[in-house]
Amino acid sequence: MRLPRLEWQPLAVLCLAAAIAWGFVELADEVLEGETREIDSLLLLALRSAKDPSDPLGPQWVEEMARDLTALGSFGVLALLTAAAVGYLVLAAKRHAAIAVLAAVAGGVVLSTALKLGFDRPRPDLVPHAVEVYTASFPSGHSMMAAVTYLTLGALLARVEGDWRLKLYWVGIALLLTLLVGFSRVYLGVHWPSDVLGGWALGATWALACWIVMQWLQRRGTVEPSEDT
Repeated sequence: MRLPRLEWQPLAVLCLAAAIAWGFVELADEVLEGETREIDSLLLLALRSAKDPSDPLGPQWVEEMARDLTALGSFGVLALLTAAAVGYLVLAAKRHAAIAVLAAVAGGVVLSTALKLGFDRPRPDLVPHAVEVYTASFPSGHSMMAAVTYLTLGALLARVEGDWRLKLYWVGIALLLTLLVGFSRVYLGVHWPSDVLGGWALGATWALACWIVMQWLQRRGTVEPSEDT
């Protein structure tokens, strides 16, 4: 029996979110036990010169570009993007949707901060840090918040498009930005690869969970529906 769209779609997203969340729990357990140290070190050093671990692979402009990309996951940039999206929704008379987007991003910040304090994992000590860092290492806050913000906004843009190619385009852009931010954190030596993987997993789980909640609120009429609903 084929389930109606409004029934099977949230169910599929819920199953995906649960699977990713389970993956994060397993990864966090491995991190706490120190089981990821060997592969973390191998991958981190693979992005460095064999003769000089302080020198990332590639010419100087690649390192500068990595700094630019990592800024896309910074608090300032994500705060500006979120403010722009919320402002647009308010002007479009979708105030409840604006509140939902703001709550999703703000909730992600709180969750990321709490988990960093809880795990309190030291930053990588094998190579010098190419940018300043001030917090604990696991999970990667830049990677997590990039996933939360870009995936939430990408899904929002995709829902107002009728053409499936444009939907894939916006979701693809969101995924690409998320991946680039995470990779830059490892390349710059400020995160272990497992930190980034954990940030991606947790951020994706949170974004999917917020999507499910927004769908539920839209059905109840609490949040304004998208144009294609």
